[in-house]
Amino acid sequence: MNSGYTKAVLALGSNLGERNDTLSAAVADLVDPPEVRLLAVSPVVQTKAVGGPAGQPDFLNMVITVETSLTPRQLLEHCKAVENKHHRVREVRWGPRTLDVDIITYGDVRSEDPALTLPHPLAASRAFVLYPWSLIEPAAVLDGERISTLAAKAGDFNDLVPFDGFGDFDGMPTAGAVEEL
Repeated sequence: MNSGYTKAVLALGSNLGERNDTLSAAVADLVDPPEVRLLAVSPVVQTKAVGGPAGQPDFLNMVITVETSLTPRQLLEHCKAVENKHHRVREVRWGPRTLDVDIITYGDVRSEDPALTLPHPLAASRAFVLYPWSLIEPAAVLDGERISTLAAKAGDFNDLVPFDGFGDFDGMPTAGAVEEL
C-alpha cells in the first residue's frame, strides 16, 4: 500500500432495476477519483433482503477493497454521492434501493460516531458482506475472528446464491442464478 493511502472495505448492494449493471457502474464511479484506487472486486452473490419491509426483491451484493487518501468522512460523502448518482432513495429504513454502499472497515480506525460507525456495526453478522469479502481476502479478520468463520455462522449464510450476471432485472432473474453455493 502506498504512503498516504488507507485500505478500506466497501460493501455494495442493489435490489431494484438493473442490479448487476448498477453494481458494475458503481464500482467504476467509486474508483473514478484519483483519491480512491481499486485493489480487489469480489464475485456477486444474490441474497434475500435482510431486515426492512417484507416482500422486497432479492439483492445482489459484492465487496470491493480500495486504498484511499480520503478521510473516513470524505469517503462516506463520496459513497453517498455515488448512491445518489444511481438514484438511491431513502424513504424506508432497509427498504428496496437501487444502490447501497457501506464502508465496512477503514484501516484500523474504530469509531462510535452514529453517522459513521467503524467497523460497520452489522458487518460481523451479515454473510452477504462477509462471504464475498472472504473470496477476495481469505485471511481477513473482523473483531478478532476470520471473516469466513463469521460468514458461516451468520443467519443469512444459507440464503446466499452465486450470481453469474445474466437475465437480471428488479431482483427477479430470468436466468443466471446458480442454485448451489
